Amino acid sequence: MFNSVNKELTLAQRLLTLPVRHLQQAIGSLGDLWRTPLASMMTILVLGISLTLPTTLHLFVKNASKITQQWHSASEITLFLKLSVSEKSAKNLVQRLNLYPEIAKVTYISADQALEEFKLLSSFGQALNYIDKNPLPATILVTPTKRASQVDVAKKLLAKLEKQREVEQGKLDVEWLTRLEAMAQFIQDIVLSIAFLLCLSVVLIIGNTIRLAILNQKDAIAVMKLVGATDQFIQRPFLYTGMWYGVFGGLFAVISEVVLAQYLTNAMNHLTELYDSNFVLHGLSFSEAMLLILFAVVLGLLGSYISVRQHIRLIEPTTD
Repeated sequence: MFNSVNKELTLAQRLLTLPVRHLQQAIGSLGDLWRTPLASMMTILVLGISLTLPTTLHLFVKNASKITQQWHSASEITLFLKLSVSEKSAKNLVQRLNLYPEIAKVTYISADQALEEFKLLSSFGQALNYIDKNPLPATILVTPTKRASQVDVAKKLLAKLEKQREVEQGKLDVEWLTRLEAMAQFIQDIVLSIAFLLCLSVVLIIGNTIRLAILNQKDAIAVMKLVGATDQFIQRPFLYTGMWYGVFGGLFAVISEVVLAQYLTNAMNHLTELYDSNFVLHGLSFSEAMLLILFAVVLGLLGSYISVRQHIRLIEPTTD
């Protein structure tokens, strides 16, 4: 009974001292980085720069997607009425279209208004005065709601409007939107490919750094194994070292993104002022910044784990 109580106390003591040991090893690994500031700073800078590039590309994609969403919501359908449609029938059609839940705004342009605009915009103004009959049809401009302005929904709305008896032809210019979506998807694929390669380089850099640290402490590791230290105990400081590299590398990437976003915002404001526009470049949100740091920590742990699993088990004490 006494032995069982001792075993329970021993197990309880282990559970209580385990967090303390982890904390000691984490602080100790941070001290190892502090004792080699130049090498540690170079590794952190490489990691931060490697994470900054794909994050910057992500910001461009995020801001570009917001612009394209605004363009999508501004899509417009043009309905050309038949030449035989009277003014009264055309206005009745406008009233019916205003009742459609998919339509936000309807603008009617009569045949006479269309002819006057054409005279102003073209160089055939005087020649058109000799035409006995107006060749231009009345036109209705239909602005869909935000929900109905997406490409697929707008196409269905166009097909529905073309069935009206007064409509000769409808037009929805969606080819440029389709090309824009394909281009945006292509850019996203490029960003993902570059991000994957750079993340792989981060894992390799951390793995190589931890490998050099293990080789520099080869004799000390052999002595620790000789006195009974387990591989898990020996591996922990190196894993925490990889974690710290990820933390500081991620923080450097976040700071770099803030500085870049501010710099690009100032440059963008100077450009948009020339076009009487106001565009705000959105940087990383707080959740995105935390996610970037967490991702950097995961990469650091992964690189260090691969390295310690491969090299520490190969170090064995030698007896002369």
